[in-house]
Amino acid sequence: MSVDLVWLRQDLRLADNPLFGGPLDEHLLCVYVLDERWLADGRLGSARLGFLWQCLIELRGCLLAQGSDLLVRLGDPADEVAKLVASEGAGRVRVRHDPGWEEVRAVDRLRHRLANECRVEVLESGMLFSSASLPLAIEALPAGFSAFRRKMREMVPQRGIPAPVTLPPWPPSAPRGLPALRRVCPRADRWRASPRGGFRFTGGEAAGRARLDDYLWGSGAVSHYAHTRNGLVGADFSSRLSPWLAHGCVSAAQVNDALHAWETEHGDSESSRWLRFELLWREYFHWAARQDGRTLYGRETAPLGGDAFAAWCRGETGLPFVDAGMRELADTGWLSNRARQNVASFLVHDLNVDWRLGAAWFERCLIDYDAASNWGNWGYIAGRGRHVRAHRFEVLDQAECYDPHGDYAVRWCPELSSLPAGEARHRPWRHAPATFPPPLAPSTR
Repeated sequence: MSVDLVWLRQDLRLADNPLFGGPLDEHLLCVYVLDERWLADGRLGSARLGFLWQCLIELRGCLLAQGSDLLVRLGDPADEVAKLVASEGAGRVRVRHDPGWEEVRAVDRLRHRLANECRVEVLESGMLFSSASLPLAIEALPAGFSAFRRKMREMVPQRGIPAPVTLPPWPPSAPRGLPALRRVCPRADRWRASPRGGFRFTGGEAAGRARLDDYLWGSGAVSHYAHTRNGLVGADFSSRLSPWLAHGCVSAAQVNDALHAWETEHGDSESSRWLRFELLWREYFHWAARQDGRTLYGRETAPLGGDAFAAWCRGETGLPFVDAGMRELADTGWLSNRARQNVASFLVHDLNVDWRLGAAWFERCLIDYDAASNWGNWGYIAGRGRHVRAHRFEVLDQAECYDPHGDYAVRWCPELSSLPAGEARHRPWRHAPATFPPPLAPSTR
């Protein structure tokens, strides 16, 4: 009996996923391993874990419909995959080349452990371009996005590929299925997003494709994106596709294909070009992370967070625009791009807190956490790593520009509702409390 093992990570979909491309062996074993260290050290928060579990449950249903199944395990990913290779006699492991340093190291460990016993095949997927199609070597990637964008101007993105019609059957002796979330993490099973977020995120490939279709063809909100992209409240001021892209429920190529189809009917516009521009930013951070390796996370271990950092995490800095953003993050697991830039800038440039602590907090909280985009954007704000210039936002000016009546501030800080609309809702309104939760532990990368 010959067995292929597909090791799933940030690629939780069937369509446009080369891990399921043929030819495949007689039996197929699909596995996702949740790193138990992420639960132990608090790096995986309730919102993110709950969304991930929805993605896995939905993916299992899709695999069953294609004649296969899914196994979800907790432990050290490389060790768990190696054990399955040994117990099921797999002759090949297929895995996506994820850009994060830990993910790359896990694949290297697996290769070393298996040596000549099993072939480990690393495939690229989920992006607009492959490394082979880039007009320059990854080692020669420009330090800034603008130069990268100029290099890519004439490049044509790759097209998405259809989902397989059928898949090889499950190995007869292999375990299958996934544990209930309440057994893995009771707090995540109990967590529910606040309805004040104005949008309900549901994990999985079907939900991701449904959101893409609705944004383009249902509401048609993409036609206004250039004018709404800095919004703070509502379902359609942005595409909100980031959680499904981060978990690989949809690929960048699928989004680009759908956008191209929309442009064919409606014509390209400033708004459709802006959305494609955002996809290119994501692309840049992916390849930059591949180039940076471990230095993406900073060259030294971040210090422990103090009182200022803890107040920022809880949304109790006393600055309404920042506090509103941090409370939305805590209560929904998501935050608009404009709010992210402002809360990050305030932490780094006004509170003088190490940027890596902020990046680690976002890693814990965001349902759309992506190592390359998250740590790359924080480095961009702080002017660290490949980014030689810091980017500071004057938060009070930003609040007056993007939340002129203070509606966003009041939405998440109802204590301010008695104040008149306008500037009064943006002024520092109280001191942060004297006691805080335990500070975030330093990064162990």
